[in-house]
Amino acid sequence: MKIPVSLSNRHIHLKQEDVKKLFGKEELTFKSDLSQPGQYACEEQVEIVGPKGSIGRVRILGPTRPESQVEILTGDTFKLGIAAPIRESGQIEGTPGCKLVGPNGEVELDKGVIVASRHIHMSDKEAEQFGVKDKDIVSVKVDGARGLVFNNVLIRVSPKFALDMHIDSEEGNAAGVDRKGGEGEIIS
Repeated sequence: MKIPVSLSNRHIHLKQEDVKKLFGKEELTFKSDLSQPGQYACEEQVEIVGPKGSIGRVRILGPTRPESQVEILTGDTFKLGIAAPIRESGQIEGTPGCKLVGPNGEVELDKGVIVASRHIHMSDKEAEQFGVKDKDIVSVKVDGARGLVFNNVLIRVSPKFALDMHIDSEEGNAAGVDRKGGEGEIIS
């Protein structure tokens, strides 16, 4: 059975308090829907500042979350000078922080910078069909001219999820997956 594969670029999830500090308003501005129901890209962007450098125009994703989280690419860790660990989204304890600079102010995060682990979102019914459960680790084969096998892919199961594998844009480049996406198959 095939699984859609989508690319994820660097992005930021903000808690409500940080939205107010960075943008001087309560609400984020909807730009476009993402693959997961209720998740969306926002018009708002900020600059990430680390000890060695910065990256501007980083997109905010909505809706707001209980804690702010910055998801960067492995290559970004060198530019920023931040030793971000590979983590599941939301697992930010013990992670480094950074400064975020918005049009209305700055926020100094003491934690929350990660390189997101590759993962597959699926509903309970889809998990049953694939014979997997939440937090399982699988390998996924992606075909094509630059096809490869992604190991250590985390399964994330929720009735709110839609079937989709998320890899970051660096991983997508290595596998020849473009912005339109691709397909993968669980092989173990």
